[in-house]
Amino acid sequence: MGARKRLMAEKFKEAKKNTAITKLNDVPTSPRKMRLVADTVRGVEVNRALDLLHFSKKHPSIPLEKALRSAIANWEAKNPDKSKELDNGNVYVKTIMVNEGRTLKRIRPCPQGRAGRIRKRSNHVTIILDVKPATVEEN
Repeated sequence: MGARKRLMAEKFKEAKKNTAITKLNDVPTSPRKMRLVADTVRGVEVNRALDLLHFSKKHPSIPLEKALRSAIANWEAKNPDKSKELDNGNVYVKTIMVNEGRTLKRIRPCPQGRAGRIRKRSNHVTIILDVKPATVEEN
């Protein structure tokens, strides 16, 4: 059983060599608003995704663009010999996950001496880049 686990671990390690992962924690935006922006770049080629985020009017696109740039830098560091893949448009956003982060609870005065609860939400973003698999052309 030990050899089998070692073989699986080697497979995962080999698969992770080509992918680049970036995590952005505690972004002070609600996860719902961040998911609206993240959905626009999921599965999109990296250069196009950067353009979409740069010219988006939504506020969460600013930290998401920084995270994507970091993921690109991570991919370039892991794959120095495959720099042409980035220029050819073969690198794409494989997965982008937006999870709920911590919620800061604040109190605001309400009518008749009551206190209203304000929840300031944050989120965690994970971006994974990968190379498109080569398509085999048949003659």
